[in-house]
Parts: sequence; structure tokens; C-alpha cells
Amino acid sequence: MNAQYWIDKLDLEPHIEGGYFKQTFVSSEYINLEDGRIREASSNILFLLTASNPSHLHRLKSEETWFYHYGHSLSIHMIYPDGHYECAKIGNGENELLSYTVKRNVIFGSSIDSDCDNDYSIVSCVVSPAFHYEDFEVFTQDELIKQYPHHRNIIKKMAYKKI
Repeated sequence: MNAQYWIDKLDLEPHIEGGYFKQTFVSSEYINLEDGRIREASSNILFLLTASNPSHLHRLKSEETWFYHYGHSLSIHMIYPDGHYECAKIGNGENELLSYTVKRNVIFGSSIDSDCDNDYSIVSCVVSPAFHYEDFEVFTQDELIKQYPHHRNIIKKMAYKKI
């Protein structure tokens, strides 16, 4: 089985941040947020990334929990508001996590831990409060390098040149 098999089987579509996804759940419960927004309590997607099609650096106003299902391990690259960088590894290998939560307002993206373009990973992502495109920002390399020049290498690897 290859990535295209799963894209077809799961009926996945390209995601603006990279990879392929399908929304599988949106809560029927609503919550009022402190900034006045009203959002569903949570949402869930199936998400497939390939070595050549990562989740590019972006930011959410919600927390996102990643659950590993199948395929290669993933690295979740995170740049925090104070400028420090962290990397979490999810997968089924030694010293890897089966799930990981990215806090809101953290810039992050994910990549396959492989150099082979055919390698892929399947995860679920639960966003709470629910995902809405107006709560989502994607960045260019130039935007992020201006703000975080000390993370130039990871930004060059994980951010779009142009949107």
C-alpha cells in the first residue's frame, strides 16, 4: 500500500497547509470563548502527510492533538511565542509518542522522518475549540525568518516560499 491508496480509500483532499485530509467530526456542542468567538467544542480530521508534502508552518487559535495511526514517524516542529523551538516525535517507535498536543498560538508544522518521497504517515488531528479557517494562519519563509532568524534552517525546511 502506498500514499495514493490511502488518499483514495479515505477520500482525502489536499489541505492548504500541505498533506491530505478529510473532516470526520464536528461537535454539536458550542462554547463561548473569552475573545467573544463562538466555536464548536471540537473537530477531527484524518490527515495523511508524505515526505514530499509536509504540514507547513502555521498557527491555530486552538489546541490540536495529533494521534498516530499508521506509516512512518512524524516530527512536529514548534516555534513558541517566546521564540524557543521544540520538536516532538510521534509514531510507534522507541522514544516516540502515540499522541501529542500542540498548544494554541504556537507556530508548527510536521514532517515525515524519511528521505523517501513515497513514505507517508496517517494521523488524526483533534482541534479544540473546533477548526475554523479564520482561526488559522499560514506563513512564508520570509515572514518567519524576520521574526525568528535563529530558526532559519527549520523555517526554510518547513515554511512555504510563497503562499
